[in-house]
Amino acid sequence: MQDIRYPIPGSCQCGHITYELLAPPLRVIACHCRECQKLSTSAFSLTAMVEHDALKVSGQLKHWERPSDSGNTNCAEFCPRCGNRIYHFNPDQPNIIKLKPSTLSDTRIIQPTLHVWVSEKQDWFQIPEGVEQHPTQPW
Repeated sequence: MQDIRYPIPGSCQCGHITYELLAPPLRVIACHCRECQKLSTSAFSLTAMVEHDALKVSGQLKHWERPSDSGNTNCAEFCPRCGNRIYHFNPDQPNIIKLKPSTLSDTRIIQPTLHVWVSEKQDWFQIPEGVEQHPTQPW
């Protein structure tokens, strides 16, 4: 990616929660499961997998969690004022944060290299040729 400088600031819609992404994501994933479609109100949800120490958050987040189809627990951290999700995490993998990257001020890092749960994807959406994809969650 061209000329992306870190840290990249980010925030929720109302600005109550702000953060800085200090390093590039490990990978960017598009999830097509029905729960992510509900979350994004679109065909899929985007996630930038980042190391825990690469995210510096300011403001008090609210917590919500649910079991996922893979058997993991999907925990969400979001703004208590506007409800904008900032990140997700699996408590069994505390060193990895699943950042919702459209909350960044510079969104050029949002280039998915993996599509998961494509068995539930919207028929009208075409995954670019050559991009890795899995019918469910591969891990």
